[in-house]
Amino acid sequence: MVESMDELIAQVQGQLYRLQDLQEATTGIRVEETSSDGAVTVVVDGAGALVGLDFSGAIRGLSPAEFEQVLVQTAHAALYRAYAERGALVTSFNGSGT
Repeated sequence: MVESMDELIAQVQGQLYRLQDLQEATTGIRVEETSSDGAVTVVVDGAGALVGLDFSGAIRGLSPAEFEQVLVQTAHAALYRAYAERGALVTSFNGSGT
């Protein structure tokens, strides 16, 4: 329980700073994933947006269907890792005080 206005203000400011820290941490997430054959590299941010895409010469050996599969699988792996990182940050935020 809060006993004074100063305590309430300090508590609210602390929560605001924690929320700002969480926002900065999630904004800073960048996950890079490269396919096992090295043909495709995908970079996503903490919101799952594609922020980088690179192809090596190994894509020449892929059929269009194989290329599509490698691209989608690599993007999915990057998204999974980015969302896991974001989830860990949110879990930590939720468990670190009221």
